[in-house]
Amino acid sequence: MPEQSDHPEQQPAHRFTPDAEWRRVSPKYLVVEVIGSIVTTAIIVAALLVASSLWGLWWAPWAAGAVALVALVAIALEPRRVRSIGYRLREDDLLFRRGIMFQRQVAVPYGRMQLVDITRGPVARALGLAELKFVTAAAATAVTVPGIPEAEADRLRDELVALAESRRAGL
Repeated sequence: MPEQSDHPEQQPAHRFTPDAEWRRVSPKYLVVEVIGSIVTTAIIVAALLVASSLWGLWWAPWAAGAVALVALVAIALEPRRVRSIGYRLREDDLLFRRGIMFQRQVAVPYGRMQLVDITRGPVARALGLAELKFVTAAAATAVTVPGIPEAEADRLRDELVALAESRRAGL
């Protein structure tokens, strides 16, 4: 059994307990995604209809209808897509997953994290949500976890920054 040291500089700076299960994003995040899809679809459909009326493009109303139909299908699949997003804090890294058909799973080692950023869009902010972005030296491993409650995002950011600093220092 290892001896306990009385010197504070030799004690671990940060106690960390890995997750036993996947954490999911807030169900409120579905509202953010649906509103974003509706606004984007409305802008595209309006632009196509205006183009049709200004320049007499016969195909623009058909394109607007197709865009609206695709958007309806995408919105119908949105609840399942949001449920597929999850993250898990492990001993040495953060594991992130998302996707239904094309699944993505990324492990971001704590010692490689260079920046932990919190972003709050207007709709997400109104619902008390934020997104956490983890940036490493490798651009391919940049991970954004959306739909986290603001207080949890702040706590997680502070915890991950402390973990990253201790891992980079070799503690």
